[in-house]
Amino acid sequence: MLPWKQIVLLSITGCLAACTEDVIFQGPRWRTQPSDLILPINSPDHQATITCEAEGIPSPQYRWSLNGTAIDLGSDYRRHMSGGSLIIRNLDKDQDTGIYQCMAFNTWGSILSRRASIQFAYLENFKTQSVRSAVNVREGQGVVLLCGAPPHSGELTFAWIFNEYPYSVQQDSRRFVSQETGSLYIAKVEPSDVGNYTCVVNNTVTKEKVLSVMGEYEPKIEVHFPDSIPAAKESVVELECFALGNPVPEISWRRTSGVPFPSKVKMKNSNAVLEVPNFQQEDAGTYECIAENRRGKNVARGRISFHAKPQWFQTVADTAKSIEENLFWECKASGKPKPSYSWLKNGEQLMVEGRVQIENGALSITALNLSDSGMYQCVAENKHGSIYSSAQLMVLASAPSFSRSPLKALLKARSGSEVTLECKPQASPPAISLWKKGNEILQRSERITLSPNGTLKIANVTKRDAGGYMCIAKNQFGTASTTGTLLVTGKITMRPTNMEIIVGESIVLPCQIAYDPALDVSFSWAFNGQLIDFQRDSDHFERVGGTISGDLMIRNIQLNHGGKYVCVIDTDVESLSTSAILVVKGPPGPPDKVAVEEITDSTAQLSWTPGSDNGSPITSYIIQARTPFTVGWQAVDTVPEVISGNMLTATVVSLNAWVEYEFRVVARNAVGLGEPSPASAKTRTEDAVPDTAPTDVGGGGGAKSELVITWEPLPEELQNGEDFGYIVALRPVGTVTWTRAIISTPGASRYVFRNDTIQPFSPFDIKVGAYNKRGEGPFSSIATVFSAEEVPSVAPKRVGARSLSASQIEVIWEALPGLPERVLGYEVVYWEDGTKPDTIGKVRITGNYTQVNITGLKADTAYYLSVAAFNTAGPGPQSAPINSTTKKPPPDRGPLNIQWSMIGSTLTLHWDPVVTMETESKVTGYLVGPSPTQSSDSSSDLDNYLIQIKVLSEGGEGMAFLPSSYLLLFDHR
Repeated sequence: MLPWKQIVLLSITGCLAACTEDVIFQGPRWRTQPSDLILPINSPDHQATITCEAEGIPSPQYRWSLNGTAIDLGSDYRRHMSGGSLIIRNLDKDQDTGIYQCMAFNTWGSILSRRASIQFAYLENFKTQSVRSAVNVREGQGVVLLCGAPPHSGELTFAWIFNEYPYSVQQDSRRFVSQETGSLYIAKVEPSDVGNYTCVVNNTVTKEKVLSVMGEYEPKIEVHFPDSIPAAKESVVELECFALGNPVPEISWRRTSGVPFPSKVKMKNSNAVLEVPNFQQEDAGTYECIAENRRGKNVARGRISFHAKPQWFQTVADTAKSIEENLFWECKASGKPKPSYSWLKNGEQLMVEGRVQIENGALSITALNLSDSGMYQCVAENKHGSIYSSAQLMVLASAPSFSRSPLKALLKARSGSEVTLECKPQASPPAISLWKKGNEILQRSERITLSPNGTLKIANVTKRDAGGYMCIAKNQFGTASTTGTLLVTGKITMRPTNMEIIVGESIVLPCQIAYDPALDVSFSWAFNGQLIDFQRDSDHFERVGGTISGDLMIRNIQLNHGGKYVCVIDTDVESLSTSAILVVKGPPGPPDKVAVEEITDSTAQLSWTPGSDNGSPITSYIIQARTPFTVGWQAVDTVPEVISGNMLTATVVSLNAWVEYEFRVVARNAVGLGEPSPASAKTRTEDAVPDTAPTDVGGGGGAKSELVITWEPLPEELQNGEDFGYIVALRPVGTVTWTRAIISTPGASRYVFRNDTIQPFSPFDIKVGAYNKRGEGPFSSIATVFSAEEVPSVAPKRVGARSLSASQIEVIWEALPGLPERVLGYEVVYWEDGTKPDTIGKVRITGNYTQVNITGLKADTAYYLSVAAFNTAGPGPQSAPINSTTKKPPPDRGPLNIQWSMIGSTLTLHWDPVVTMETESKVTGYLVGPSPTQSSDSSSDLDNYLIQIKVLSEGGEGMAFLPSSYLLLFDHR
């Protein structure tokens, strides 16, 4: 036992556990503990380091033991410590092999590390090195070549050389090298196997390698398999099994329990090796190896037993106890075999005596005294290893002290409330406490509660309870006291009340207090536990009401404003609060999980789940639908027509067949219509016979012997199914039999019926229907159209033309007499001399006209013109071309030297005549008059006139000239 004692002055009131939070445990704690070492016996550096490091205050010191005997580092030149780690130089197998253990200690106590071993790995040569006699085996037999490992320490691996290095024996289904025994198994000998064999043994630690010389080997026919294997938890277990025989036996594995192998189990080397990684309790049991060929089979069995080092599932923790209290610690560990337990105090075995009792992993010490302080370790151990759990015990003793938990100098409570005054001295053992008000010792009453832990509670506080209070604490080590003054203050006069409000409205939540004006008062509001930031949230929240009021205005209330509002009133001596629940009602939230339960060609049964009612019960639902052919969402007809708020299914009717629909649901409550649900999955209605006939059926015209029939195609949403098309029926007016034609193009809008027997402009009855793969739909109503007519057969005669201006030519002709063909009007075509046909101009005039003006022509240009009659079949033959040349263009200049005089209301203008050039038409006159932009002043008796002058010529009027100086005023009074 180390010679130290220490008294820790730390007080604990009532419940010791509450004070252990203040205790600082400073005994040794392991950071790094020793680990097992396996060293090559001829290590090149001849040095080993066993690590050991702990922490604590003061910093721990260390001692080491070997095989239970303390190592005297002072007299050992080969061993020394660096920190807590042990360094061994000039390693010696005989002196340094063994079990090492580290002890760390400081003024608080000692702890032992786990045990760690140092072993030396080596590999000696085979003792017999003389050449051994040959092994004689008949072809087809099996043979086992033994390789007895020489003396060694450390893990070995085996291989075989065939004849000479580097030719090694390759393992396959016929040959196998056991890594347990080193033996080479050849199931069936072949002529190619004849030769010299050498066993190679390798030490995986030292990397040494030795080779045997072959000797006499006895052939065996056997299945090699161990009877029993102990396996550690989480280790990798390998089972070997190989059989000799001709034909070469096949190897398979099973468990005698019949439980199949888990996926982690692997077969290697042609099934000669069974590997079980991460071995667990459930992997233990009997395993069978079956070797089988067509001549028979052989079975070997072996049992794998499970063992595990101890592992903690309950450890001990640092504990502070008051003097004279009792200690109970218990540690528990798992392991196989079941671990046994022992206890250490400061690194020495703890013995049972009087106050100290040990039962399995439980330690109890009654009536603790200061000498019981120290470092304790629970040790769990079985034959596979031992583990240590460390903890520090501190036994505390002190007089009462309020240095850490005095009463507040100023306590406050409002009238009618309950006040709690806590007396929490630090004391070990716990102190006995009493309360005084002034000089009077407080006793229990209806309003006053004195708890065993020292707490004083006063219910329904009045002004008479105000004054000075003292708590006095006492134990065998001394007495202490703490004092404070209780103030009783005013109360809230106006409080907010629970309310219901509609989204978008505004309200004021009142909060006012009656208080002494000498006190400083401040108001704050919290919403759902978060303080309202009036600057950040100024769009909705505002403080109103002045200095003695903390009223809260909430504008444009939203759904997320529903919740608990707390008004907090802070004064110099107290903090008061009052709260209210605000329920915000709004339109319903969106329904969810809209699904199509059943669908036909015209109906869909829907289901959905309700969304939030947002404070107001849902009264009804509306169903909307969308297709690729609609613009946005449209309300649809349902059964029932009105869907009440307690319904979650409905049937949509009047749908179009063979159309892909999406549906959504909108809820309504007393506040209004809510947001729509997410759309349902796209669902197509079933197909059906078309139920709508094409519209706008008509036609007529076309080429000779043709009847053109037109209609408005049915939109895709009315086609009702696949393989859609049209049926066109026609018959001459007055006949009974219909001629039918099938048009399989869904977008077709025209059909041309051709037949040489069709007379020009003959009337026909026509109708158009629709069909799809389900059948034929209805036909349209019957319309009458005329077959194609023939173009007029005669060209107009007596065609003439004359130029009217630089841009106009007048064309005249003689009307055609009665023809067998209809004449709907006339068409004049014109072109410039030498122009191509694609630059031709054309003017059509409908009716029995014989003259037309062609405008927009080029000045001073020769044009060729021809006239033809036309009807719906097109134009007839053209007349012989005639030509006409447009006139030269008018001058593009105005007159010069314009002068004017005005007498009364008479204006006289004079100017110099315009002189034309050779490329311009001669001037024939001038046009003088007011500009179209003239204006008058309604506020006076004067009119304003802007006079313009135009040049007149054969080529037409010239440009208008508006000299700015010709603004004239006329008095019209």
